[in-house]
Amino acid sequence: MARVVNQPARDDLELTAIFHALSDPARLAMVCELAARIDEMSCSELNPDLTKSTLSHHLKVLREAGLTATRVDGVRRMVSLRAADLDARFPGLLDTVVRSAAAPVPARA
Repeated sequence: MARVVNQPARDDLELTAIFHALSDPARLAMVCELAARIDEMSCSELNPDLTKSTLSHHLKVLREAGLTATRVDGVRRMVSLRAADLDARFPGLLDTVVRSAAAPVPARA
C-alpha cells in the first residue's frame, strides 16, 4: 500500500500561506528550481547543502501551503510543483514569483 502525504486541496489553497512559504529565500529557491524542471525531484536533490531536518522543515512548509506535492516512492520522497493547481486558483502568481525571483534587484539611489 502506497503511503499518502497530506496536502491541501486546490480549493483550500490560501494566498497568505503561499506568501509565508515563499518568504524564506531557501524555499523560494526550491520553488524556482522546481519550476525550471519538467519532472519531479527527490527531496535530496533540491538543496543538498541543508541538513536533513532543515530541508524536511522547508519541504513541509511548501507542501502545507500547497506549493508542492510529495509522492512517496519506496524510501524516497519525490517533490513536484503544483503549477496547475496554483494557476487555477491564483492565475499568473507562480510565473510572476519565479520571474521576480530571477530578476536582479535594482540599486537604490
